[in-house]
Amino acid sequence: MKKWIRNGTIVTASDTYLADILIEGEKVVAIGSNLDTVGAEVVDATGCYLLPGGIDPHTHLDMPFGGTVTSDNFFTGTKAAAFGGTTSVIDFCLTNKGESLHSAISTWHEKARGKAVVDYGFHLMISDANDQVLEELQSVIASDGITSLKVFMAYKNVLMADDETLFKTLIRAKELGALVQVHAENGDVIDYLTKKALADGNTDPVYHAHTRPPEAEGEATGRAIALTALADAQLYVVHVSCADAVRRIAEAREKGWNIYGETCPQYLVLDITDLEKPDFEGAKYVWSPPLREKWNQEVLWNALKNGILQTVGSDHCPFNFSGQKELGREDFTKIPNGGPIIEDRMTLLFSEGVRKGKISLNQFVDITSTKVAKLFGMFPQKGTIAVGSDADIVLFDPMAQRTISVETHHMNVDYNPFEGKEVYGEVVSVLSRGSFVVRNKQFVGQAGTGRYINRSTFARP
Repeated sequence: MKKWIRNGTIVTASDTYLADILIEGEKVVAIGSNLDTVGAEVVDATGCYLLPGGIDPHTHLDMPFGGTVTSDNFFTGTKAAAFGGTTSVIDFCLTNKGESLHSAISTWHEKARGKAVVDYGFHLMISDANDQVLEELQSVIASDGITSLKVFMAYKNVLMADDETLFKTLIRAKELGALVQVHAENGDVIDYLTKKALADGNTDPVYHAHTRPPEAEGEATGRAIALTALADAQLYVVHVSCADAVRRIAEAREKGWNIYGETCPQYLVLDITDLEKPDFEGAKYVWSPPLREKWNQEVLWNALKNGILQTVGSDHCPFNFSGQKELGREDFTKIPNGGPIIEDRMTLLFSEGVRKGKISLNQFVDITSTKVAKLFGMFPQKGTIAVGSDADIVLFDPMAQRTISVETHHMNVDYNPFEGKEVYGEVVSVLSRGSFVVRNKQFVGQAGTGRYINRSTFARP
């Protein structure tokens, strides 16, 4: 059935204009006025921006960590994503040493199958770069369409890979057209500082930040960049949280190196004082990298505005305060790392960024959708509103005011780190490939309608 979206303002990464959109099946088939709308269902978008569906490049759904599992699975997590204006997510597929990559990918497909309500893809973790893994990557990229590989430089003895693994992955990625991602923190330094803190009896949540200083993030970011330059490859630094890391990315980009960076809403609006909240409330804000001193926020906003950082992901990794975060009441190292962010990513960036003049409306679209699609091999199928593109469209009311709260969010978790924050901007309706998932703020989607995205190889945007 055709859908005719009328009276809205289309916003892309480059343009803002009044026009109608005609959808047939899963695609946008016409944009303009005086369209052939015979037989089309009318969707009135008066007062709304029409945005390309958000693409969240960084989620952890149904992921085991620290003896527990994230509280959102592919149904609850993608449902919450849709309510937040996100129509595609790229989730991290974890691997185990000695396990084939295809086996790990199959496990993640099983997690998503029959559950996702919006489209999804996978990044693939590389923990070991032996001959078998490096050879298998060719078929992973060619047949599975997984064209982004993640290497952890932290979580010693759990997820952390050594520099040789990172360097070999970068070289292979250059050959195969994959984009390498790094979690950039110096795991050895963090391991030493953590052991010292515990030995000194420092167990409160704020010591999570004190044992993961910004210098450790800056050093690892610089090291990863240097190895990337040596391999003549391409690198994407996830969840950049501090000025130390921004500076190194900026220096690399000034040299023309193929380096990209992502930050997250939590680093743009929260700070280290949240970890200091009494009665163990600070545990709600334990994630890695940790929250930083407030002055870093201005550096991050400027980096987004000036193109030093290209994207904002959620790093959605939710654990309930009751029964999960509480595992670390006597030892901050046992607090599961992560927070519930997926639903509020786009509204926070609009309210705190666009409304306050820190980024433009078109930059907002670029950062939350278009640039992600280009970096991760989904453009122009995703990431824009154009004839021939998937009809992933968000009706967004920029004047609506609301208060973020656990009482009204849709994430499967018992707290919201932005509790009580008043914001401008609200998602009214969301279409994924031409079908409503959210309509007039009500969920009308179905589990399993989300489709796996087979992505193209890396092309410099």
